[in-house]
Amino acid sequence: MTRDSDAATARGSARHPALILIVAGFSSLCAALMQSLVIPIQPQLPEMLGTSASNAAWVVTATLLAGGVAMPLTGKLADLKGRKPVLVASALLLLLGSLICALGDSLAPVLLGRVLQGLAMGYIPVAISFVREVMPPHLRNTAVAGISATLGVGGALGLPIAAWVAQSYDWHALFWLATVLAVIMVVATLAVLPHRPATGSGKLDVIGAIGMSVGIVALLVGISKGSDWGWASPATLGTILGGLVVLLLWGRFEIGHENPLVDLRTTARRPVLLTNIAAPLAGFGMMAQSIVVPQLLQAPGATGYGLGQTVLQAGLWMAPAGLMMMVFTPISSRMLTRLGGRTTLATGMVVMACGYLVAFFLTDAPWQLMLAACVSSAGVGIAYAAMPTLIMENSPASEAGAGVGVNALMRSMGTTVAGAVMAIVLTSITTTMGDTSLPTVAAFKVCFALGAVAGLGAAAVTLCIRRRSAEESPGEAAVELEAAEEPALP
Repeated sequence: MTRDSDAATARGSARHPALILIVAGFSSLCAALMQSLVIPIQPQLPEMLGTSASNAAWVVTATLLAGGVAMPLTGKLADLKGRKPVLVASALLLLLGSLICALGDSLAPVLLGRVLQGLAMGYIPVAISFVREVMPPHLRNTAVAGISATLGVGGALGLPIAAWVAQSYDWHALFWLATVLAVIMVVATLAVLPHRPATGSGKLDVIGAIGMSVGIVALLVGISKGSDWGWASPATLGTILGGLVVLLLWGRFEIGHENPLVDLRTTARRPVLLTNIAAPLAGFGMMAQSIVVPQLLQAPGATGYGLGQTVLQAGLWMAPAGLMMMVFTPISSRMLTRLGGRTTLATGMVVMACGYLVAFFLTDAPWQLMLAACVSSAGVGIAYAAMPTLIMENSPASEAGAGVGVNALMRSMGTTVAGAVMAIVLTSITTTMGDTSLPTVAAFKVCFALGAVAGLGAAAVTLCIRRRSAEESPGEAAVELEAAEEPALP
């Protein structure tokens, strides 16, 4: 059965695979850029939009929340309706959201546009499952590794690009740039990506989609706003606990549903479960350096440890780290082919931890932090390539999109937790300089230590996944699962 399945996949491989990979990779990168598009102008947002600082913060948070909801939802829609229609719809959402932001001058339209931009991030997990489906076998791991890397690359490259545009032009230019990229994304997706029939059947679990969305949003809002509201405040505790209760009820509903939004039985299989446990730790490690390193670079030199860089300079020092994820795509592909997803993921997490250890000891010059960020990002790139591969190898084809979407959601939750934890550390261990309270060098070292612990923890979790035997093909687990779901022939 495995041999027949592989042969069918090879026959179904798309023509012009390199062009398809370029379009899917470019479009995924455009969607990922939305994560950090407004971070360089975040301090100026209250004045630009005529609102308070707490309200303006939602311009960043709303995109992350929408992306967290969109990833598993678009994955399931792609399984039911086909990958290309969902990819086109996600690209159109990015276009509409960018255009609304470009034309807006107040909080309401910009917030709406940023939500739509966040929903467009659902493009990425669908693109991952799409390229694995259409690529010829010898390019499959490279394609998955490349698309997976865009989640980190987009966030890293977005900082210097956005800083340069915002510094040189009116802030609306950021969104006009996003609009142009979205137009290219829509046209290229329509013209180049081939259509493939849906792999799943049935109707969308609307109640499950609503329940999941409410639970995720409540949980992530509580985590992301805890520092502002106070971690012991009724608002923080209510949203976090309320989100957890909703998700527990949602899980009970999904288990009894004939065609659930997320097949929790598949998700509970050991390789998938452990990969999804490692995912938030990987997301934590990816985001922690993106938060901490720029702050250390921009800290005043008068502190004795700060490097006095501008926002643009800090973004440029961080840019090589984003590129490092893409450079490691072919290396990740070879590792997946030769070592398998389990060993590749564990290796990536150890490399990420080593990057944080470099940062712990070397903080005296910008190039040292750039080196540390590059090492850490190389590990993230390797790990991000391995996770969707492990998910798809251990899930039936009818659940591939949803499975990758859930994994992307778990990574997103890790990035949200990283933001909250880094904020706690950097605001708790401080020194006073004039009238300003600044993090101490010890606070930055604690953050780097936490990043290393997250990487090593993810590696330990990954090594608990059963090692695949030499005789077992990469897709055999998924094929066996599909066979078990088919009704027996009389």
